[in-house]
Amino acid sequence: MKSNHIHSILLGTAILSPGLLFAQFDPTATSASQTQPQTQPGRPQQQPPSSTPSMQDSGPNAGDVGQVMQDKMFLRKAAEGGIAEVKLGQLAVQKASSEDVKDFGQKMVDDHTKLNLEIAQVADSMGVMLPKSMNKEDQAEYDKLNALSGNDFDVEYLSFMVKDHHKDLHEFRMEAGSHADPTLHNEVVKAQSVIHDHTVMVDKLARARGIPVPVHGEHKPNPAPTL
Repeated sequence: MKSNHIHSILLGTAILSPGLLFAQFDPTATSASQTQPQTQPGRPQQQPPSSTPSMQDSGPNAGDVGQVMQDKMFLRKAAEGGIAEVKLGQLAVQKASSEDVKDFGQKMVDDHTKLNLEIAQVADSMGVMLPKSMNKEDQAEYDKLNALSGNDFDVEYLSFMVKDHHKDLHEFRMEAGSHADPTLHNEVVKAQSVIHDHTVMVDKLARARGIPVPVHGEHKPNPAPTL
């Protein structure tokens, strides 16, 4: 009886053992060591390589964009100022009491009409829309001068021209010294020379009438580009 019981146990073990052995040595099973990245003691786990700067999209250079915006703003301001020079010069030709002030006003009309056309051509090549009228400050000065006559007109006109030309000369020098569009740069350098001559002229007229003139008025313009 006992021998039959032992025989039955051995027979069951023999039947079950192939499955147990198969489960323990299944070649398709993946061990935990294969699913986890191998790391060495004291060394951090490596991350997947990220894209390098050369692989990333490159946007426009911020400096280039800033210069383009500066050039466009300069052109718009120059156009407004040029319109004012012509309008105020026409007023001086009509209302000034002195011939030298009338002559200066006429020169402003002639020179700035030409400069305005040249600036407009550059702006068109750069796709810049220019204003068609004076700014508010220059319009206010025009209205003020239009209400004056005689010597009062001459003094006010010359005073404004001194201030305006020194400001314009500074702005044109700043633009000429920047990395502007080549076509614009050449035009700015040429216009700067004209504005410098105007500044010297109006300073002389102003001093003759005791009108204050900035000390830096005698600065020389940047040299014209060599062709």
